[in-house]
Amino acid sequence: MIDVKPGTIVVFSDIGCPWASAAMERLVAARARLDLVGRIELDHHAFPLELINGRGTPRRILDAEVPVVGALVPEAGWQIWQRSSSEWPVTMLPALEAVQAAKAQSLAASTDLDLALRSAFYSQSRCISLRSVILDVAGACPGIDAGALAEALDDGRARRALMDDFERSRSDAVRGSPHLFLADGSDAHNPGVDYHWQGRAGRGFPVVDHDDPSIYEDLLRRAVA
Repeated sequence: MIDVKPGTIVVFSDIGCPWASAAMERLVAARARLDLVGRIELDHHAFPLELINGRGTPRRILDAEVPVVGALVPEAGWQIWQRSSSEWPVTMLPALEAVQAAKAQSLAASTDLDLALRSAFYSQSRCISLRSVILDVAGACPGIDAGALAEALDDGRARRALMDDFERSRSDAVRGSPHLFLADGSDAHNPGVDYHWQGRAGRGFPVVDHDDPSIYEDLLRRAVA
């Protein structure tokens, strides 16, 4: 059972999952359209795919997914990885930990950092495995104290929260990235999107069978109710 406080939507996701990044872009945009910023907070939790799968997500899978997912939310400025292979972020754990650490400042700060790190990776091809990059991204977010975040990363105070999320991610309650939970007990896995792989993952490409972005306004209305 996932505990959700009234006025929040709990989000389990991995920054290295493009489907989750599309979901966050849509959720935050819908929240703004409905004038619910400040009334509905997002409570981010990690669904660390590399720990669940026992390996980093192969670049060839993301290279196939990004053009497909990016077409769903083109305003996010997606691009295929533009830097050398040696600069590819082999782990998302530091970035996921930073999002958890930012919660000590506020849920809004955590959400801002989550979105900024996704943009840094998918739109700017930055190696968000690096502490220096994470803190640079945080420093560009007006609502985040980058110095306090650096202290939290250096003493590892959010690592326990990350590993607790890993344990919850292996439960039957959380099915994947992204998975959203509401206080009324309802939930939605990869809201509004159904897809399948044409060919084997990493060799073929994903095909979107159904896409309904209006589900995000429905989820927000239920959350505020």
